Amino acid sequence: MAEEGKKRIFSGIQPSGVIHIGNYLGAIKQFTELQLQHEAFFCVVDQHAITVPQEPEQLYENTLSVAALYIASGINPKIANIFIQSHVPAHTELAWILNTITPIGELERMTQFKDKTQAQTKETGILAGLLNYPTLMAADILLYGTHAVPVGEDQTQHIELTRMLAQRFNNKYGETFVIPQALVQEHAARIMSLLDPAKKMSKSADSPKSYISMLDAPDEIRQKIKNAVTDSGNEVSYDKQKRPAISNLISIHRALTGAAFNKIGEQYKGKGYADFKQDLADIIIQELTPIQERYQALMENKKELEHILREGARNASAIAEKKLLEAKEKMGFYI
Repeated sequence: MAEEGKKRIFSGIQPSGVIHIGNYLGAIKQFTELQLQHEAFFCVVDQHAITVPQEPEQLYENTLSVAALYIASGINPKIANIFIQSHVPAHTELAWILNTITPIGELERMTQFKDKTQAQTKETGILAGLLNYPTLMAADILLYGTHAVPVGEDQTQHIELTRMLAQRFNNKYGETFVIPQALVQEHAARIMSLLDPAKKMSKSADSPKSYISMLDAPDEIRQKIKNAVTDSGNEVSYDKQKRPAISNLISIHRALTGAAFNKIGEQYKGKGYADFKQDLADIIIQELTPIQERYQALMENKKELEHILREGARNASAIAEKKLLEAKEKMGFYI
């Protein structure tokens, strides 16, 4: 059971590439606030990552890197559970069970499946792991009696499937799983590409100039912000429809400083893009510098990081295995 008075949340990030400020402002920064009001489980979802091809060395390094960035960004292992998905075998076992009650049609209609299969088909054909990604995500969530899942709008479809599977299992075998809610952080920043404000900032983008990595050096950050696309004219004002490029940069400013959109515009009245961009780069560097310093300390001395991950997996396993056993007993497995 969750701590008395606290509801459980679960979320995870894939170790499949660069973690950028879009991930930080849209997810990780929100996690640092949510952990104070909830019993929190934050997972490095390495088994989700392998639904598309991964280089073994990169997967290994990226897994530790994401965990270190969680902690360096302010997720506190003393109050939140931080662990690696593959260290808790109950995730894949429950995923298999859920596969047996999941219609293929439900999986095929997932938007992300449709998007990713376009790229995957060219090289390998459609792989079963990509199709079954949502049932593994459902298992991740249901194992912990999760009440709420902090997600972006693009993930709500997966939460709907999780809810459907939990209800289907409960109806067939008896009350077992909490029915989770999607916790869409409406105030969380949705950061777009620095080169194309019509596209979400993405670690899989062709050009590294389109995103700011959490580990970019100050000079790289200044250059990327300097080169970020802007709209015609030179007025620093927020209008997402008419001025999407400068509005994206203003959104980053607001997410880091808390200043209102109109106040940011007033601050740069009579000035231009150059002044705004210079200040924005400084704001980003100021935010990321202490995170990068803590990250480097964790990566240079991995004993602390490994201890945190072992403890997190131990705590998570105790809860997950109990829930898995309950589900198996209700299904009639010989225990």
